Amino acid sequence: MLGIDLSASPFGISHYASFIAAVLVFQLVPGPGTIAILGATARGGQATGMGAVAGTLVSDFLYMLAAVAGLSALLLAYPQVFAALQWLGIVYLAWLGIQLLRQPLAPLEQATPVPATAARAFRQAFLVGLTNPKAILFFVAFFPLFLPPQAAPLTLVALMVHVTVLSLVYQGLLVVVGAAAARRLAHVRAARWLATRLAGVALIAFGVRLALADR
Repeated sequence: MLGIDLSASPFGISHYASFIAAVLVFQLVPGPGTIAILGATARGGQATGMGAVAGTLVSDFLYMLAAVAGLSALLLAYPQVFAALQWLGIVYLAWLGIQLLRQPLAPLEQATPVPATAARAFRQAFLVGLTNPKAILFFVAFFPLFLPPQAAPLTLVALMVHVTVLSLVYQGLLVVVGAAAARRLAHVRAARWLATRLAGVALIAFGVRLALADR
């Protein structure tokens, strides 16, 4: 392990404040799931938007479950490999930030049209999330950064619960109060460029902070 445990929480999560901030940063970066939620809300209202939120959360939960199952086995059987995985996670976090700094902004119109019923919005958002295999790689690389030495299985569960609850709160607020404004903002290239670049800088900063925390 990294041998660090700054501001551990009652849930056993290391770097608790950084963990919460990182999850929120990832939520703020527009992705296929966000566009699906905005599109569903625009076409069918809040109920349809919440259907898309549910689909996104379920797909993410399945990927988290798969990642946690693998990490739990790895933590018990090969603690040295798990320690190396933490450093790979730091590199991956910084790499994601660099990609955000470099990535061109695709127009919103490239998103797949979202149907106008909650059930169909759920299915489409679920498939959008499920067809993103990078999600499991993200969770495998991300979670170890916030696990202390000899982490209990409940800590892994706590990570999943935190991500799910924070995602639900943010995406629910997006549906209830921010969908129309966020959709208009998505067309403002300068605003989208700034938000994406700031998120990239934040992810690189998280990686540097975690890498230096034990020095």
